Amino acid sequence: MKRRTIIFGGAGLAAIATTAWFAWHSTSKRAPAANRAVGLPGSATSKVAPNPSALFSASLPDLSGNPVALSQLKGRPLVANFWATWCAPCVEEMPHLDALSKSLPNIQFVGIGIDTAANISKFVSKIPVSYPLYVAGHSGIALVRELGNAAGGLPFTVLLDAEGHIFDTILGQVSPEDLQKRIARLVAKSKT
Repeated sequence: MKRRTIIFGGAGLAAIATTAWFAWHSTSKRAPAANRAVGLPGSATSKVAPNPSALFSASLPDLSGNPVALSQLKGRPLVANFWATWCAPCVEEMPHLDALSKSLPNIQFVGIGIDTAANISKFVSKIPVSYPLYVAGHSGIALVRELGNAAGGLPFTVLLDAEGHIFDTILGQVSPEDLQKRIARLVAKSKT
């Protein structure tokens, strides 16, 4: 009887593991790849026409609760990173984004938190970020969808030129080297 229990138990665990693997495998095929452009103007992969004016018409509070009109971000190339403290890839990429922002002073970096001000403040007390952070709360998901991220996934990074047009978007955790190349292309385009 003990042997039968062990055999049936092992077979049951194997069946559960196999089912879980197939479920994960089938859903991961549908998930967007990280560092893949999603929603570039004129892109066949875009399900939503990107609307950069949604970003520049918004007013979001900073960590002190003071409202900031994002229209003031026009005039220089911009890297806007949508993130949350509960998003592990978002948290992992923050030090890289901060280092890039320090090494590229002619590029504006902003972080837009899909989170609460309290959570973001607690986060930056542990991992300081030198660029401005704004609080969009959970309603910020509507904003990322307006910018071409139909899935509403995080992290989501948008590169905009000085006139406020979307140059590139990245859904998923950024690779610092890849992002630096994309920013270099943005700067080169801005000079032409």
